[in-house]
Amino acid sequence: MMKPLMIEKFYAYLDTPIRMPVRVILAALIVPLLLSFVTPMWRISMYAPQYPKGLWLDIYSHKLAAGNDGQHLQEINTLNHYIGMKHLDRAEMSDLDWLPFGFGILALLALRAAAIGTTRSLIDLTMINLYVCAFAFARFTYRLYLYGHDLAPDAPVKVEPFTPAIFGTKQIANFTTHSYPAIGGYLIFLYAAGVTLLTLWYLYSGRSRALRTAAV
Repeated sequence: MMKPLMIEKFYAYLDTPIRMPVRVILAALIVPLLLSFVTPMWRISMYAPQYPKGLWLDIYSHKLAAGNDGQHLQEINTLNHYIGMKHLDRAEMSDLDWLPFGFGILALLALRAAAIGTTRSLIDLTMINLYVCAFAFARFTYRLYLYGHDLAPDAPVKVEPFTPAIFGTKQIANFTTHSYPAIGGYLIFLYAAGVTLLTLWYLYSGRSRALRTAAV
């Protein structure tokens, strides 16, 4: 258990400016976050005997992109129509509208912390990062759930409501569906994990320093 003096030192540590090496690393971690704007975050692909080369859909933070110059999206929507799924397009995925704004805010907060931040602002940045990433994935999961469960009752082909593949591989009728992060998703993970590990290490080093000071 931390003694009162150590607690006071720890709180004082929270308000100390971040050391220069950490500032540099934090500034470098902004790069993958910015690159995620121009790379797909997630790819959903489907394979079936009639589609041996597959159909794929890439989800960016600001748009959807499909294979064969967008023809794959039309094919997917045609297939979805038969089972009563809603038309899939960027307007239907309006949940994504906040993502560019959210990631832009994260980049600005990280830049601010790297320039004039304290240990406390590093912790705040980590908590906001984790919240934004968790909320984004939760909304993505919920949206896919609705797509599979909110089926039109007058659809030509009746299927039981289902949850499409969210992370991994799933067999739906004669389609094998894969849903995995794409380059942008890995870049966001690199940023969020990097900031989190950097913060944990910084707190650990601060605690160790406080213990050494208290022992003198």
